[in-house]
Amino acid sequence: MPVEKNRGKKISSWLVLSRLPFQTVGVFPFFLGILISRSQGYPLNLPVGILSTLAVILIMLATYYSGEYYDYETDRLNQTFNKFSGGTRVLISGLIPMSQVLMASFLCLAGAGVIGLLLFFYFKTGPYTLPLGAFGMICGFFYTTRPIQWAYRGVGEVLIGLCYGWLTVNTGYYLQAGGFDLIPILVSIPIGISIFLVILINEFPDYFSDRLSGKKNLVVRLGREKASVLYAVLSGVCFMAILFGIFYGVPKIIAALSAIPLIFIVQNLFSIKKGEFLGGKSLERICARTLMLNLGITLLYILSFY
Repeated sequence: MPVEKNRGKKISSWLVLSRLPFQTVGVFPFFLGILISRSQGYPLNLPVGILSTLAVILIMLATYYSGEYYDYETDRLNQTFNKFSGGTRVLISGLIPMSQVLMASFLCLAGAGVIGLLLFFYFKTGPYTLPLGAFGMICGFFYTTRPIQWAYRGVGEVLIGLCYGWLTVNTGYYLQAGGFDLIPILVSIPIGISIFLVILINEFPDYFSDRLSGKKNLVVRLGREKASVLYAVLSGVCFMAILFGIFYGVPKIIAALSAIPLIFIVQNLFSIKKGEFLGGKSLERICARTLMLNLGITLLYILSFY
C-alpha cells in the first residue's frame, strides 16, 4: 500500500510539474493557425497537425522542466509567490529528484527535434519547418537554462511573446498552408502582447526573490512602478491590435467579441491604478485575469474563424 501511495504521489507531482493547464497557452494559438489555414481553403493534413501539436507540447514541457531546475535557488528564496508565480514548488518540496527533471527536459527537447525532422523530411512541410522549430526550442529551453538564461537578462518576456504569439499561430498555419499570410500575423499580435502581459504580471510576486538571486527580468530592471505603467500601456495596445485586424481581413465578428477581453483589461487597469500590483490576493486576481485575457483572446479568434 505505501508503494502504491508513493507511486501515485510521484505521478501527481509530475503532472503538477508539467503545468498541464498552462499547455493551453501554446496549444490553442497553434490550433488557431491550423484553423485559419482551413478557413482559407487549405486541406487539413491531420498527421502533420497531430505531430506538430505534439512537438509544441514537448517544447513547452522541456521549457517548464528546465525552468524548474535552473530556477531552483530563486524559487527557494521566494516567500511571496502565488499560484501563478514562483514555480510549482515540486522540486523545493523534494517530491522529484532534480536530476530526473533535467533529464526529462532533455528527452522532451530531443523528441520535439525528431518530430521536426520527420515533418521536414517525410511530410515535406517546407523549408521553414526546421528554422521555426529550432527558434522555438532555443527560446524555450534556454529561457532559464545556463548559459543563456533569457529570463535573467530582460529579454525573456519578449521572446515568450514571440513564441506563444507569432510563432505558434504562424507555424500552425505554415505547416498546413505551406506559406505565410497577413491574417495569422495580425491575429498573433494581440495574443503575443497578452502572453507578454501574463509573464510580466507574474514577475511582480517574485520581485524580491528575483532581485536577490540576480534575475534581471523586466520588473527587476524597471521596478514595480514603471513595470506597472508598461503593463497598463500594453494592455491598451493589445485591445487596439484586436480592432486593427478587422481592417485587413480578420473576421469582423471579433470587433463585437472584443468586448469580452475589454472587461478584463478595464478591471486590471483599475486594479493597477489602485496599486494592487504590490502584492497579496489583489495581485493574484490581476494575474488570473491576465491569463484569462490571453486565453480568452485566442478562444474568441478560434470562434471567429470556425
